[in-house]
Amino acid sequence: MIRFEDVTVTYVGAERPALRDVDLELPEGELTLVVGRTGAGKSTLLRAINGLVPHFTGGHLEGRVTVDGLDTRDHPPRELAHVVGMVGQDPLAGFVTDTVEEELAYGMEQLAVPPEVMRKRVEETLDLLGIAELRRRPLRTLSGGQQQRVAIGAVLTMGPRVLVLDEPTSALDPTAAEDALAAITRLVHDLGITAVVAEHRMERVVQYADRVVLLPGDGVVVSGPPAEVLAISPVAPPVVELGRVAGWSPLPLSVRDARRLAGPLRESLRLAGAPGAPSPDPLRPGAPPREVALEARKVVVRYGDVLAVRGVDLTLERGTVTALMGRNGSGKSSLLWALQGSGPRHAGTVAVQGQDPGTVPAKVARELVGLVPQSASDLLYLETVDAECAAADQESGREAGAARALLDRIAPGIAGDRHPRDLSEGQRLSLVLAVQLVAAPDVLMLDEPTRGLDYGAKDELARIVGELAAAGRAVVVATHDVEFVAHVAERVVVMAEGEIVADGDAAEVIGASPMFAPQVAKVLGPPWLTVSQVVEARLGILTGGAR
Repeated sequence: MIRFEDVTVTYVGAERPALRDVDLELPEGELTLVVGRTGAGKSTLLRAINGLVPHFTGGHLEGRVTVDGLDTRDHPPRELAHVVGMVGQDPLAGFVTDTVEEELAYGMEQLAVPPEVMRKRVEETLDLLGIAELRRRPLRTLSGGQQQRVAIGAVLTMGPRVLVLDEPTSALDPTAAEDALAAITRLVHDLGITAVVAEHRMERVVQYADRVVLLPGDGVVVSGPPAEVLAISPVAPPVVELGRVAGWSPLPLSVRDARRLAGPLRESLRLAGAPGAPSPDPLRPGAPPREVALEARKVVVRYGDVLAVRGVDLTLERGTVTALMGRNGSGKSSLLWALQGSGPRHAGTVAVQGQDPGTVPAKVARELVGLVPQSASDLLYLETVDAECAAADQESGREAGAARALLDRIAPGIAGDRHPRDLSEGQRLSLVLAVQLVAAPDVLMLDEPTRGLDYGAKDELARIVGELAAAGRAVVVATHDVEFVAHVAERVVVMAEGEIVADGDAAEVIGASPMFAPQVAKVLGPPWLTVSQVVEARLGILTGGAR
């Protein structure tokens, strides 16, 4: 169905090709997972499938890419639209209409699909992705996860034979992600559609994949069965990392496979005792009280008739990392914007150092509360990466090079003369994180900060967040990334329908949760949350200590 023949893609001014001498064949009716570090070339590979590379992105393509017998050199994206459907990393940037139902129908209108067929496909897609109640909602009023599902649906209605999805679950809560992946898998298995998925949250997808294509970062690709490729991959989901640590063979790809092998490991960990908690010190009975960094009381946010935040009380203490979780549309982002001061707040109070961030000048507010939004690229406005970093240093009163140093820690190797809009989604997010982190405000709020980041970049972000907390700042991370929460958070707050429904120690709140539990907790049971806890416990056993 899809064939790359000796394909090399080189962008103008690049030091090396993004893809080099790629020979790859993806058969019909398979789900292929594309993996690799941020900036390794995954988006280039995906865009070459529907002709966006090089017809839209530019650059020089050598070799040949064919899809269902059509050569992408001779057929631009508009001529491949009936064969290849693509969902990009930023769904809002691809919308062309105003409401959900109109967006689902738009692509079919361009393909001259009969009206009676259009109506049937729209209804089927609304039910398939669980978005029927959103049909008349304006697209810009949807949460990031809801927009993601609409974008997938807009492609599905056109009935393509090939689906190309770039980070399709990055903005979805665990349950919505499972629903979306179940829909994609059903299309592959029942209708023979070929799906190509690039996803950094590999733990969500790898168990459904028929093959894995790995981009190590030097332009070449490695393709094969998932277990074989992941055995050598520098990026791997927690369940595979756990299998490596435990020496299991073949490596498990799902929680179910790992549980079947985990009996002896579970028993040895029982003898080792409970794991240590994330740094800084855990929230536990008897722990000394911490200084309050932010106090919010009875916060209310409305959008027309929709009550997004319903009288929420929240206290954030210095030196803590708090994860804010909940399904898509539960009010997490609305609460963050209300606390930061830039978003609407129709009732309630917020105090940071005795000041309300919503009533002070913008420069003062930035020193009180920093917020990295879901649409992080909205904060980028200069022509180069170096210019953005230099402006951040100047605005924050930091020494020259401070923001660049943070960027190199999160996503090394980004050229300083590149335009921010030419970066991958993960690279742009890394740049915005560096710009905001360099200000080091008393309270830092991150809304879905791991979208587009590989496991290595997330580990580095976790270390930076830990350092900020250790320096006495309060950090809030609104995220659906349960694996990141397991690594970084000591407290978890869960929202539903604009209200807080759970608030407590991370191990207690997410460890036994069927929705939010990380893979290690599902395999070994709470309080084990991360592979690093298992490694530490095994080292303790070998050295004769409890941990």
